[in-house]
Amino acid sequence: MKVILIEDVKSLGKKGEIVNVNDGYARNYVLPKKLGVEANSKNLNDLKLQKKNDEKVAKEKLEDAKALAEKIEAKEIVVKLEAGTSGKVFGSVSTKEIAAEVKKQLGLEVDKKKISIPDAIKSLGNYNVKVKLHRDVTANLSVKVEAK
Repeated sequence: MKVILIEDVKSLGKKGEIVNVNDGYARNYVLPKKLGVEANSKNLNDLKLQKKNDEKVAKEKLEDAKALAEKIEAKEIVVKLEAGTSGKVFGSVSTKEIAAEVKKQLGLEVDKKKISIPDAIKSLGNYNVKVKLHRDVTANLSVKVEAK
């Protein structure tokens, strides 16, 4: 019996795949546990429409991420911290502080987990920080660290 999987099933397949299983396995396990549905013409058409919709949503998310990346790369944020006379900052600049400054200065929502700082920022100056907005889109954010 051909079955369209609704969820990932270990050793059987991933969500959205059409798999061939034994009739008993389908009737007694896959269908009752709502892991899949029978692959008839209506369900196949629904799967096709769902895949088209998923592609459209993924494309829109990619376009949004590219637009956000352009906004981020065009601007520079300023982080003000206490610093010593030699230009050393007391502590370091964290991703949490950068995310808060982006929200405050640019009005954009950026998750602190998506920000990656190559080396710890422990002195005054200009730095480039990478922000991963999408699987395929990474923006460079310019961060200027100044003394209070």
